[in-house]
Amino acid sequence: MAKHRIYTMSFASVYPHYVTKAEKKSRTKSEVDEIICWLTGYSQDELEGQLESGTDFETFLAEAPEMNPDRSLIKGVVCGIRVEEVEEPVMREIRYLDKLIDELAKGKAMEKILRSQ
Repeated sequence: MAKHRIYTMSFASVYPHYVTKAEKKSRTKSEVDEIICWLTGYSQDELEGQLESGTDFETFLAEAPEMNPDRSLIKGVVCGIRVEEVEEPVMREIRYLDKLIDELAKGKAMEKILRSQ
């Protein structure tokens, strides 16, 4: 089976869309970065390095220092698809990130987005 094209797209080409979506709803780039770092374990400097290097989405996720174990608490629908039911591991991680950015754009508090106890 052929890989979905998002896997081979550079993360840096998708990232501005996350930021734009957030900023249209009066949220910030730093909040987007906080979400990405929470999910992947990248530090801010590491995230910026990944953006500069043009790493593809699949590699960006595969090289993530530590995917957050609380990401399994992310539930809901993105693009008509239940994130918790996505079977393909890389696509599920992408959908988790999409869902978190959607929650940010919908005005949800960061504590709720980051699944703080």
